[in-house]
Amino acid sequence: MAVKSVKTLWTALTVSLVLAGQAQATELLNSSYDVSRELFAALNTPFEQQWAQQNGGDKLIIKQSHAGSSKQALAILQGLKADVVTYNQVTDVQILHDKGNLIPANWQSRLPNNSSPFYSTMAFLVRKGNPKNIHDWRDLVRPDVKLIFPNPKTSGNARYTYLAAWGAADKADGGDKAKTEQFMTQFLKNVEVFDTGGRGATTTFVERGLGDVLISFESEVNNIRNQYAQQGFEVVVPKVNILAEFPVAWVDKNVKANGTEKAAQDYLKYLYSPQAQTIITDYYYRVNNPQLMEKLQDKFPQTALFRVEDQFGSWSEVMKTHFSSGGELDKLLAAGRK
Repeated sequence: MAVKSVKTLWTALTVSLVLAGQAQATELLNSSYDVSRELFAALNTPFEQQWAQQNGGDKLIIKQSHAGSSKQALAILQGLKADVVTYNQVTDVQILHDKGNLIPANWQSRLPNNSSPFYSTMAFLVRKGNPKNIHDWRDLVRPDVKLIFPNPKTSGNARYTYLAAWGAADKADGGDKAKTEQFMTQFLKNVEVFDTGGRGATTTFVERGLGDVLISFESEVNNIRNQYAQQGFEVVVPKVNILAEFPVAWVDKNVKANGTEKAAQDYLKYLYSPQAQTIITDYYYRVNNPQLMEKLQDKFPQTALFRVEDQFGSWSEVMKTHFSSGGELDKLLAAGRK
């Protein structure tokens, strides 16, 4: 009986120690955009190791959720308890304040570069040998060219594509809105498939073999080219392009409820560290580090970048004018169907 009591006590003690070890593990959920899987898979492991070293061996587990950034933001508003968001458009973070009061109004001032640890621009992925001779935005409105990119209604990636095309055409047309609208009507008419997110568009172009040009972030198209090297895809970066910022934020209401405020803040600050910035450029994202970018100038072609706010006004204006029901996008799509 005494032996059984000792065994029972030992078993209970072992279980308690295991549970105590589990209790020390901290979990973070990062809600991110559709084509960021590989990037954060590369970033998460070194930060988890750093966290353990700096916090007495405590374990950190970072989990990921990926989809079109607008769908991700909506999921949080509907109750997804994400600790941090790493999106590809300011409005998808801003809505967490405007519609849910989950983050403060000054969220962009809490981290450097408007809370954008890296940025990108748009690029074209064309098939081996560039058979349609694609070099710039104007080549995309020829009647023999079929395009693949996501739906601007559901994808921040696609909204940047739309605005990049509009902005480039506007500059080429000298601000003649009628000419720009004519360009955009044909541009949208040439889209063969509107997927809901960037990764779906990649599948359509690469695996289904549809379209002549996939338009996506420079980071995405370069990674696709490398992943499918046997297909001989080529990357084209147009000479006039858009600055695509990638804003991040911890979700204040959720981290307080989850007890993850420190881990969430440290994780996002880590994205600005030299180690993380190097990993980020490995995945063809650009960073606000002049010394690092100087070393990588052969990797990132020169392009004249314009800011959304300078070309179109605030993001709230952009969303209302171009992407709301009955806005410019809907009008252009309707014109292309006539």
